[in-house]
Amino acid sequence: MRFQKSFFQMMSVVLVLLTVVSCKKNNGDDEAVTPPANTVISGTLNQSMTLTADKQWTLKGYVYVPAGVTLTVEAGTTIVSDVTDKGALCVERGGKLIANGTANKPIVFTSGKAAGSRAPGDWGGVVLLGKATTNRSSTPVIEGGLDRQYGGTDDNDNSGSLKYVRIEYAGIAAFPNSEINGLTLGGVGRGTTLDHIQIVYGNDDSYEFFGGTVDAKYLVAYATADDDYDFDFGYRGRIQFAVALRDPAFVDPADAGNGVESDNDGTGTAATPVTHPVLSNFTWIGPNNASGTLTNHNYGNRWRRATQFEVYNSVMLGWQKGGFSIESNESAQAYKDGISKFKNNVIHSNLASDVARLGSVTVLTKAELDTKVAADGNTVLTSPDNVLTAPFNLTSPNFAPVAAGPAASGASFTGLDNTFFTTTTYKGAIGANDNWLQGWTRFPAKGQ
Repeated sequence: MRFQKSFFQMMSVVLVLLTVVSCKKNNGDDEAVTPPANTVISGTLNQSMTLTADKQWTLKGYVYVPAGVTLTVEAGTTIVSDVTDKGALCVERGGKLIANGTANKPIVFTSGKAAGSRAPGDWGGVVLLGKATTNRSSTPVIEGGLDRQYGGTDDNDNSGSLKYVRIEYAGIAAFPNSEINGLTLGGVGRGTTLDHIQIVYGNDDSYEFFGGTVDAKYLVAYATADDDYDFDFGYRGRIQFAVALRDPAFVDPADAGNGVESDNDGTGTAATPVTHPVLSNFTWIGPNNASGTLTNHNYGNRWRRATQFEVYNSVMLGWQKGGFSIESNESAQAYKDGISKFKNNVIHSNLASDVARLGSVTVLTKAELDTKVAADGNTVLTSPDNVLTAPFNLTSPNFAPVAAGPAASGASFTGLDNTFFTTTTYKGAIGANDNWLQGWTRFPAKGQ
């Protein structure tokens, strides 16, 4: 978790170098798309445009999609960052990104360097800013040196659609404690579509949700430096079918890497709306104490600073310092009172005494925590074996449940909204006959 410092860093913005690709006639009909000759994009887009799949496109510096402008990306398109003037794509409040790939033709945002020389932090990442509510008393500015506000009062706001998208080697730091994540979401509303997205070797968080209400399905965080899924400032969305897989030899040396890190805000106030993600069918895979594991790999779930939470039908294996961790009295009280829920999950930690753990909590004892975890249908394991097929294989993972293992059955969706959540019998992100990772994801060795 990294909280932004107060700043208004002004950037020199150049006009778009591209010829306008698509525009609207006066009567509202679309004109035919004419691909431009110049494929370098910089500055602020002044009209809607389409990036076509027949060309490779380059982001040069910070690129902004302002209110009233839509950036459309065709299936199969590759967008890279300029090597020297590192790029980032920021969709401002009222702007839209329509990036709908397919399983056979994913859209790829990646490093501008050649395979073999790529590195986490080669460019910024993708930032969506919307008008949904946060728990900030004034309109906040997104971190990462982008100098753009987010949030508002429209929880149904629509920032566009991302389907079958990979974001690779992102995560540059504007300055300490203010980084761009693989996918940063500031006040994004539930009218936005997030579906089949993978972050590969991100240099900060894979996904960070600053407030907002956006829902998502089919997310992958692969080899993240910091946190795989980070929730702050009143995020209240729902996510189902998501994976996190850690590289034991890669983690932020100045921070702690977790499957989830969640806070109501940076100081744990009672600001409303309270951060309260609802998660089901996650698979969080830690380094499992493999040879060369770095010390900053931490917890499968880290619920702290007055956050609330709901986690169902999920699997967390191989976490170095704890599986399910609650780290504030406010968060522990919400769990004790049934406001927060942790049910029908499979949990393991390499630190056997802290599979379920408490940090700086006085309102709940460890014995009470263990009793409640067991009563709510969770399975606590002393070994990560015979749960999933090959979860710790870094470049060829298989997250399908082992037949008759603790993740193969026993999921329950009681109390969950069946208009969003898909009912499964298995726990975790992947079913024995339902591998939605095929075709569009990749799990490369670092640098490839």
